[in-house]
Amino acid sequence: MADSKASLKQAAQELAQDLAKCGHHFGPAVHCVYNPLEYAWAPHALYIEKYGASPKRVLFLGMNPGPFGMAQTGVPFGEVAAVRDWLKIKTPVKKPALEHPKRPVEGFDCPRSEVSGRRLWGLFAQKFGSAQIFFKDHFVVNYCPLAFFSDTGSNITPDKIPAARMQPVLAACDQHLRTMVEILQPEWLIGVGDFAQKRAKGLFADQPLKIGKVLHPSPASPAANKDWAGAATRQLLELGVWK
Repeated sequence: MADSKASLKQAAQELAQDLAKCGHHFGPAVHCVYNPLEYAWAPHALYIEKYGASPKRVLFLGMNPGPFGMAQTGVPFGEVAAVRDWLKIKTPVKKPALEHPKRPVEGFDCPRSEVSGRRLWGLFAQKFGSAQIFFKDHFVVNYCPLAFFSDTGSNITPDKIPAARMQPVLAACDQHLRTMVEILQPEWLIGVGDFAQKRAKGLFADQPLKIGKVLHPSPASPAANKDWAGAATRQLLELGVWK
C-alpha cells in the first residue's frame, strides 16, 4: 500500500474513537482505563511515521499496554529506555482523563522499567542491531490499546475482564487488527503470548496468513524468567519465522 503510514495512523485514530464510544463499564474491578492512543498520540504517530512502511513479513501482536510501557510512551511494549534509545522516539505525552494516583503517566520521565518491553526490544536489538534493519521486515502492535487498573492500581489484563463487558472492545480491536493485516500484508502474525495468538487464530482461521506465538516476556510468567530471549528465539526458528 503506497501510503501505509497514513493508513495506519487513520486506523489507530478510528480505533481510539471506537473505544471511546464503548465507555468504561468494565465492572467493579476496573477503576481506571487509560487509552494511550489519545493522550500519548504524539509518540505513537511518530512510531508509525518512522517504522510503518508497508509491507512487513512479520507482525508481532501483543495483548495490551503495560503500566510502565505503552501507557507511558504510546509505543507497543514501550519501555522508556528502549523507545528513547533504540527506536529514537521521545516526545511530550499528555495525561489520561482519569489518572490513578498510584499509576501516574509521566511519559518519558517515568523512572520505572517495563520488563516485558525491555526483554522484547532487547531481543530485537541483539539480533538485528539497528531498529531500521528490524523494521524492514517486522512491526509490533498491541491487540488492545487500553490499560486497565483496579482501585489499588494493580494491572488488569483483558482476559481477566468478563467477556460480556469486553465485547464492544473486542469487536473494535478485531476490526483494527483486520485493517492492520490488510495494510501491512504480513506473511506471519506472531502472538506474544496465548491471548494474542487466540484472537489472531479466531480472526484469520480461513486465510493463508501463518499464525504462531512466542512466550510472553512478562515476569509474571515463571518460564519467561529463565532466558526468555533464548526461548523466544528458538520458537521463532522452529516456526521458520527467523533463520
